[in-house]
Amino acid sequence: MDHPSNGLAAMRDLAASPAGGLPPWLLVTLGVLVVLALPVLVVYAWPLRHGRLRHAPVESLDYHAAVARAEQTVAADRHDPQVLPEAGTMLLSHGTRTARAVLMLHGYTVSPAQFAGLARFYFDHGYNVYVPRAPGHGLRDRRAEGRLNAVELVGYANESVTVAAGLGEEVGVVGISGGAVLGTWLARHRSDVVRRLLVLAPFYGVNPAKAPAYLVKPLTVLFGFRVLPDRQVSGTGFWLSALSQYLRIMINLRALAGGGDLRNVAVVFAAGDDSIDQRAAVEIPRRLAEANDLPLLLHRLAPELGLGHDIVRPDRVNELADDLHRLYLDLYEGRAASMPPRSTTSTGGGTQRIDDLDIVRRATESRG
Repeated sequence: MDHPSNGLAAMRDLAASPAGGLPPWLLVTLGVLVVLALPVLVVYAWPLRHGRLRHAPVESLDYHAAVARAEQTVAADRHDPQVLPEAGTMLLSHGTRTARAVLMLHGYTVSPAQFAGLARFYFDHGYNVYVPRAPGHGLRDRRAEGRLNAVELVGYANESVTVAAGLGEEVGVVGISGGAVLGTWLARHRSDVVRRLLVLAPFYGVNPAKAPAYLVKPLTVLFGFRVLPDRQVSGTGFWLSALSQYLRIMINLRALAGGGDLRNVAVVFAAGDDSIDQRAAVEIPRRLAEANDLPLLLHRLAPELGLGHDIVRPDRVNELADDLHRLYLDLYEGRAASMPPRSTTSTGGGTQRIDDLDIVRRATESRG
């Protein structure tokens, strides 16, 4: 057996050598790895929670105050030379507080004109309708779309639903794409007034085929906080920094609680929509519905219709407009609906199932 003093001597020799006797090449390698790994760790550890994205100040307006505020916004857009003539805020009012009012929130890079046809359809069915222009949208300078801020977006949504709530006894939200994100945020944080929610092609996340899940947070941090110079997504005109603002809102919206008086949740997207995460488009409204003890009305527009991401803008839906408008109103009001040729509607009770889309089938089966 070696004498203990021999072991102690060996330990002293090891401690006296550089880095405990590690060879220089290994020290260099470890140093390089640390340098490379540190920024990655910082990005993944970057806190994305924000108090103002998780809370909505509550304000109440009577009908006359709501109309006055809406008309002020309409007039401001009309007289602002930077706002395109066809892109301003819209208010369709019957001149009195109606039984139902609806807030329509348009998508990213478009304007209230996206809802021109659907807003008129709801109005003709007795609704007062408010379609506000989102910050940075509908402007002559399209670069403003790249300067969006998540806090500003939820503030706009909150202010808008306050106005809409004054226009009718019951208020709900119809939102498309980024507007669907804001509508979902309102259903969560303005449960004092939001009673119905219809989300169209909701941009809850990027199609995983285009951006794998492990890249979403780094992209959200690096572009959402303007760490990297902004850039546009090829062929779309979408700014990465702006898209990241909607993702920031979603990251702060993970807990979808009940406790309000939400009466209906519905979602519609096209089979041919390759922009969104279709799994999330089902899962998030399903969680919201379940938290409020509701079934989820889900409608997947069939491939034969040839629709993509924008399933509401008049020049995108063309001759399908009348059928789609009826479909959207039925789903918004809680009625299972269908439209030719092969679109199908599913409810939480499983009245119909979409056999070729497993994520939809599993997400809408009865909860037993």
